[in-house]
Amino acid sequence: MKKIVAVLTFVIVLVSCQEQQKIAFVDNTEVVSKFDKKVDFEKTFQVKIDKFNKKADSLQQAIQIEAQLFQTNSASMSKKNAETQYQALLQKKQMQDYQLRAEEQSLNAEGQKELDTLVKQVKAFVKEYGKKNGYTYILGSNDAGSVLYGAEGNDITKAVIEALNSESKEEE
Repeated sequence: MKKIVAVLTFVIVLVSCQEQQKIAFVDNTEVVSKFDKKVDFEKTFQVKIDKFNKKADSLQQAIQIEAQLFQTNSASMSKKNAETQYQALLQKKQMQDYQLRAEEQSLNAEGQKELDTLVKQVKAFVKEYGKKNGYTYILGSNDAGSVLYGAEGNDITKAVIEALNSESKEEE
């Protein structure tokens, strides 16, 4: 009987001495959206978008003016001449649309590439943050539900955002 009690005591001591795992979670969306580099990128990228939109509007207005002018003058033109000018105007509009689509796709690709880079940077930072602060796991919380519940005390989102932005400023 003494041996059983001794073994049970030994097992209880071992279990109670087992290292506790440090687990926390962060709101992925909030960390990325409040990352200063992302906020700055969005501001500068919005300038590019606005510039593109102004250019597109300007080109659209110019082609509309040409179309109105053609419509006004077409009645006094020969049928062949009117058809030729109409085809030229149509081709010009198609080329303009193609150019604008290509520029828009390029702009979208540039924006997505930068966002992907920022997300990778955040992930790498969270990994290092976890190592430095002794976390066994840092889970990501988002709308998809990877963390359905977490005690508020385990939410390190604000601390990670502050540390991330602080480190980012030091790099500049």
